[in-house]
Order: sequence, then C-alpha cells, then structure tokens
Amino acid sequence: MEITFLELIILGLSSFRLTRLFVFDKITAFIRDMFIDEVEEIDERGKTEIYLVPKPGLIKGFIGELLSCYWCTGVWTSIFLCGLYLLFPSVAIPVLLVLSVSGLAAIIETIIQLWL
Repeated sequence: MEITFLELIILGLSSFRLTRLFVFDKITAFIRDMFIDEVEEIDERGKTEIYLVPKPGLIKGFIGELLSCYWCTGVWTSIFLCGLYLLFPSVAIPVLLVLSVSGLAAIIETIIQLWL
C-alpha cells in the first residue's frame, strides 16, 4: 500500500475539514450538544471564557471528551477517512474531494481575512 503525496494532501485537507465540521461548525452543534455542556466563566479582566465540559456518563463522557478536543477528533476523523479510502475507494473519493476542496477554501478564506 502506497499513498502518493497528492493523496496525502487530499486526506489531510479532508480530515482538517471534517474535524472542524464536528468540533466548531454551527451546523453540527446539535450533535455536540448531546455530549458537551458549555460553561461560561468571567475572568479577572471581565472577559467571558467558554469552557466545554463533557456530560457525565461513560459513552457521553467519552464522546464529549473527543468533541471538546480538536486534536483528538482529528486523529479519529483521519482514521475513519483513511480506512474509508483504503477499503472503499469508489465511495471515499467523492467524499474526500468535497471535504478537501472545502478545507482548502476555508484556509484560503482565513488567509484573506487575516490579510485584509
């Protein structure tokens, strides 16, 4: 099994986008809400900080921990996408292309926003 550099880039961008979709995007908030509570605290400077606290329970707690850490979620989305690509390439390729193009667009948009 060999993965080309282009395939690695596509898998990386896809994992990046899928991770952000689960951890940060509003469209998947209903999923996070089942496993995570948001707790607001005001620090000594008066700034409001939001902390993600996993809900109690073995399964809910595990998934809550996973969704509150983008590094952790990134590992699992990478495992899922690589496995999908290696086992079912005809199904994975369209999914990977959409996610990777979306991920690249998100990176470009962030750079443009920082530049402007």
